[in-house]
Amino acid sequence: MRVRKLTIAAMALAAGLSLTACQNDDDAAGQSTAPPAASTAASSDGGSGSAGSDSAESSNGTGGTGGTEGTEGSGGTGGAGEDGKAAKCSTDELEITAADATVGGDTEGTVAVDLKNGGGRDCSLAGYAGVDLKTNSGTVSAERTGDPAPRVVLKDGETVTFGITYPVNDSGGSGVRITGLVVTPPDETKSVTLDWPGGASLPVTDGSGTPVRVGPLGSAGQGG
Repeated sequence: MRVRKLTIAAMALAAGLSLTACQNDDDAAGQSTAPPAASTAASSDGGSGSAGSDSAESSNGTGGTGGTEGTEGSGGTGGAGEDGKAAKCSTDELEITAADATVGGDTEGTVAVDLKNGGGRDCSLAGYAGVDLKTNSGTVSAERTGDPAPRVVLKDGETVTFGITYPVNDSGGSGVRITGLVVTPPDETKSVTLDWPGGASLPVTDGSGTPVRVGPLGSAGQGG
């Protein structure tokens, strides 16, 4: 009986040791599987980072496209604006002539001045030309009429006309003799001197003001 009890006890001890060993193996196995869980979390974080990079690339791509379109649009608009604007006419490009345009019965004399574009390109003029009469008593500068003076675009070969009005000398005296006409195109400093085609003289005035007036481009004067 004693031998049987020892055998049972030995079997119980072996079973206990086997159970402990199994538990230890399970614990070890549990510990060895913990790191993969942490690695999975890191992989998830990395996935979020990749998505952020995709968004950034998409944003950069869109921004680049928008910037290019904006630049091309601005360039196109600016270019069209420059092409549509004719440069001003210079004195050297204009053929300037003057002719008597007085109509019988007018109380004032009129001279019409033509500005013809001979520069081989379109050009523009705006405002009033400068007009001076050379006389035996000095220079008489014409006053502007004050009428509106729109911009005029002249194609090559086209002409624009303005008028000069002056008082007719019907006093019977010699008056102030006119010896020449000086014309300066708008926005220019270079002048052209022409023969005076109108009445030979101006009446003598009291010096209170010039009796000569010039109209804007496009006007032919009172008698034109």
